[in-house]
Amino acid sequence: MSKIIVLIGAPGAGKGTQARLLQERLNLPQISTGDILRTRSEAGDPMGEEIRELQAAGKLAPDSLVIRVVQERTASADCRNGYVLDGFPRTLAQAEMLEGLAAEQKNRLVPIAIDVPFDELEKRTTGRRQCPVCGEIYNMYFKPPRHDETCDRDAGVKLVRRADDTIDKVRVRLETYQEQTKPLLDYYSKSGRLHRIEGTGEKETIYKSIEQIVRES
Repeated sequence: MSKIIVLIGAPGAGKGTQARLLQERLNLPQISTGDILRTRSEAGDPMGEEIRELQAAGKLAPDSLVIRVVQERTASADCRNGYVLDGFPRTLAQAEMLEGLAAEQKNRLVPIAIDVPFDELEKRTTGRRQCPVCGEIYNMYFKPPRHDETCDRDAGVKLVRRADDTIDKVRVRLETYQEQTKPLLDYYSKSGRLHRIEGTGEKETIYKSIEQIVRES
C-alpha cells in the first residue's frame, strides 16, 4: 500500500522545505496547495480572480476550492505510488474528504505535525525574502543577505517579499490556522495515527525524524 504523507503545521513551520526533501530523496511528488493556488492565481479566469482576492486579504482558500485543486492534481500518474501533501488538509472538512480520497486510491495516511512556536513563525514568515532572478531565499532575522536587501549571488538585484508576508496578513493566517487547522491534531490523534516532531532545529535533523516515521509507518 502506498502512502500519503500529510505534513501539518502553521505557515512558516517548514512544511514546504521538508516536502521538497521527501520528494528529492524518496521520489514522492510534493503536492503544495499553496504553490498550486499561487500559480493558478495568475490565470485570467473567475477562479484566478477569486484566489487573488483571497491572497490580497491574507485569507486562506475555502474548502471547496482547495478540494478541487487536490483532486485534480492527485489524479496524475506520478501520484500512483504515493505523495506528500504540503498545506492540505487544513480543516476537518478537508480531512474527511482526504479519507475518502485515500480509500479510493488505496493509500495509507501518515499525518506528521511540525511544531514551531508562533513568535518564531512570525519572524520566519515576515522576514522571508527571495531573489527574483536566481530564486535564492533569505530571512532578514535568521539568514540575511550580506548587503541591505540585495541578493548575494546576483549583485544589485533587489530581494522581493511575497504580498501575503506582511505582519498583518501573517497574523491573519496564523489566527486562522489556530482556529481551523489545529483541530486536525485531535482528529488524527484520536485514531492513533498522528506523529509530532519539533520543528525548530536544523532542517536535516527534522528531515531525518520525518523520514524515519515514513519508513516505519
